[in-house]
Amino acid sequence: MPSLRTALLQSSGRPGAVAENLKALDEAAARAAGAGARLLVSPELFLTGYAIGDAVPELAEPAEGPGAEAIAEIAVRHGLAVLYGYPERDGERIFNASQLVGADGTRLANYRKTHLFGCFEQKWFTPGDQTVVQTDLDGVRIGLLICYDVEFPENVRAHALAGTDLLLVPTAQMHPFQFVAESVVPVRAFENQMYVAYVNRVGPEGEFEFVGLSCLAGPDGTVRTRAGRGEELVVGEVDPAFLAASREANPYLADRRPGLYGSLV
Repeated sequence: MPSLRTALLQSSGRPGAVAENLKALDEAAARAAGAGARLLVSPELFLTGYAIGDAVPELAEPAEGPGAEAIAEIAVRHGLAVLYGYPERDGERIFNASQLVGADGTRLANYRKTHLFGCFEQKWFTPGDQTVVQTDLDGVRIGLLICYDVEFPENVRAHALAGTDLLLVPTAQMHPFQFVAESVVPVRAFENQMYVAYVNRVGPEGEFEFVGLSCLAGPDGTVRTRAGRGEELVVGEVDPAFLAASREANPYLADRRPGLYGSLV
């Protein structure tokens, strides 16, 4: 099975300016497709911006809303799947969500962030209640989490047990927590035997300063591609053959003793 070439868009776009963010995503998709990527991953809440405060209710939209339609057009135009973050409205509730759209424009998976970070998110968003959301892309089992979710080992282990091969984690990782991008994410990939694409915002935004350092970590714990602290598009390979060999060699999941872990829940 061929590798799934994956592009990570490290950018904050322009907070509050959906049209401009769609344009930036379109341009990134063109560059990613030109580099042979079949998947483009953008950061948390990329469609609208993260630090948008009182504009959250105004900019929130349904999973099948105009943002999804515009992303579908981008995916079809450039022939690759696109994962984007957005505020999802469902009735009176608003979720911090991410959605994966296939190269044919089909909505493949939608995930609602389950662990909300800080006062800002807890004020505006309802936590999701489904830990494992998956779909298949080019023979690779894709799973979705968002930012803070990946810092809970239970979330990633749940994906490992469900067979996730590539975990997509759009994020808004801020100073001074850059050790998550530098250390936690590669360890999560290793201990759960999967690839993890961790894709961050960058630079100052409202009261926050995002640290960049987006990465694609492999099941051996090594970082296959890493962005710096500025706007950047990086590309890495998700190799199913390497993943299978790594899982064969690493006994973590096989050596688990679930009967000892009851106290954890």
